[in-house]
Amino acid sequence: MMLRIIYVLLLCLSASLSFANAPGDTLAQAPAKPPEKGGLLGNLFAVEKDEAIHRGNFLTGATLFLLQGASDEDALNIIFGDIYKAEGYTFTAEGFCGYFIRDAMALGARVGYSRTYVDVDFSILEEIADVKEHRKYVSNGFFVQPFLKNYLKVFDSRTIYFFNETSLKVEYSYGISQTDDGEDMSKTKNHGWSFNFGINPGLCIMVLDRLAFETSVGLLGLSSSMLDIEENDESRSEVSYNIVNFKINLLALDFSLVYFF
Repeated sequence: MMLRIIYVLLLCLSASLSFANAPGDTLAQAPAKPPEKGGLLGNLFAVEKDEAIHRGNFLTGATLFLLQGASDEDALNIIFGDIYKAEGYTFTAEGFCGYFIRDAMALGARVGYSRTYVDVDFSILEEIADVKEHRKYVSNGFFVQPFLKNYLKVFDSRTIYFFNETSLKVEYSYGISQTDDGEDMSKTKNHGWSFNFGINPGLCIMVLDRLAFETSVGLLGLSSSMLDIEENDESRSEVSYNIVNFKINLLALDFSLVYFF
């Protein structure tokens, strides 16, 4: 009798398991939860419709850069001589605008002007050659720079964003250098084109609702330049060179004010 009861219980358990695994059962056929994406880019927060970096918005802004220096009245002693006078500056002004073709991705362009001026009076190897010269150099450049900018919403915040800007810069520049050693004076003119491809990561901080402060550094760059040089209106020469840079230059930070609308 006991064996018969155990046999009936086993038949019922087997039937219940077969019914649970039958096709059409909701619990058995429920799809497994897909695994979460890994990495920084796989776990970004979604961009909301009224956010500054939402698709369909615009951004615009300006960047100013000025580096200026001058020596004092005392001569500056260097290894091979002295610098009696030195002054100069490098100035760059640019404006830019872009359109968000999708959430957190903007396509745009920069246009700008740059100017460099240097005035140096120096002497080298006084005990051997006694070379004394006075040099002046002035150059002007105009550039256009298309860019693709990706904002990364790493935090669930509308105040801080990380971004990366990929750009191609095309610049035309011309300049003149004058050298005077007290007896002869020579002039060198140059003009040429330069192309720069760069990847610039940075940080965006929203100061007001639509006004932001951005800073970035150069991470990867490829530059190519072609120069046409003319000396004393007589001889001509051409120079071309290429530079590949894989270093982060923390001394060449870019600062910009950006407005989103």
